Amino acid sequence: MTALFYILLVIVIGIAIWQIISIFNLKGAIATEKDNNTQGILFAAFGIFFYGLMIFTFWKYSVILLPESASVEGVRIDNLYLVTMLLILFVQAVTQFLLFYFAFKYRGIKGRKALFYADSSKLEMIWTIVPAIALSGLVLYGLSVWNDVMDASDAENPLIIEVYAKQFQWEARYAGADNELGRANVRNIKGINTMGVDMSDKNSIDDIPTRELHLPKGRQIIFKFRSQDVLHSAFMPHFRAQMNCVPGMVTQFSFTPNMTTLEMRANEKTMAKVDGINKIRAEKGEDPYEFDYLLLCNKICGASHYNMQMKIIVEEEAAFNSWLSTQKSIAQVVQDEN
Repeated sequence: MTALFYILLVIVIGIAIWQIISIFNLKGAIATEKDNNTQGILFAAFGIFFYGLMIFTFWKYSVILLPESASVEGVRIDNLYLVTMLLILFVQAVTQFLLFYFAFKYRGIKGRKALFYADSSKLEMIWTIVPAIALSGLVLYGLSVWNDVMDASDAENPLIIEVYAKQFQWEARYAGADNELGRANVRNIKGINTMGVDMSDKNSIDDIPTRELHLPKGRQIIFKFRSQDVLHSAFMPHFRAQMNCVPGMVTQFSFTPNMTTLEMRANEKTMAKVDGINKIRAEKGEDPYEFDYLLLCNKICGASHYNMQMKIIVEEEAAFNSWLSTQKSIAQVVQDEN
């Protein structure tokens, strides 16, 4: 398929160069009715090819799309995305069809004269008011979804986690038994205190630092994001979550996981994607890949940006609580170090 794509690309570039050269040879030339008819037919043929290629790509490459959302809030984001894409595809399909149709139907024919409109208030109103109403509705719907997703004020017993970004690594800090994170600042970074936690703050004592994210299914998670150096972007695609990590300030995002890692591994779309990846890896002699949720950086933050990721494990709450109980608090880590 890749080879075919490159062959088509070379053909298209060759045709484009030929057409550009032909333009320079048109000085004084007049297009004949035969030329107009040929160009109209070619344009109609290209329109058919264009729509055929679009349908083929939807059918062929839908496997690379993400499976259903692994968070409750992500379902609403997916619905917003679906509505937006359907609207775009509808407008694109209609306008492109009219472009190809009119280019063919009204190609130059001897004796036929185009009807000229100096202006049309009715048409201008239609193509101004209709898009304005459609876009306003889409924006209002998007704001409604965004406000619902971002509002964590009514969350019952949420889990508070700080995600700390730095070139080129993620670290996490769970709020302890008090479910409140202690203060932190880059000025406090020293030795094993790599997140700059303020150890004089009583809320910091029971905070739990980790290098791997474990999340309980069905419980709302409130993430607090910080950055040590440059602008990063915490991106968790399967949860439809993304938030910039800005040096000098704390940003926030929340979601409720609704599918464990094991459940997502058993998802048909995930399995198909993993099978495709493992076929490629097998051809290269590499070990097979097993699906895991990942926290990625979606900002180009430096040379190792591509490798800035953290594993996320979603599990039932009992398993999560069992894991969390085995983790040392930051006070214990500091004490062990000393």
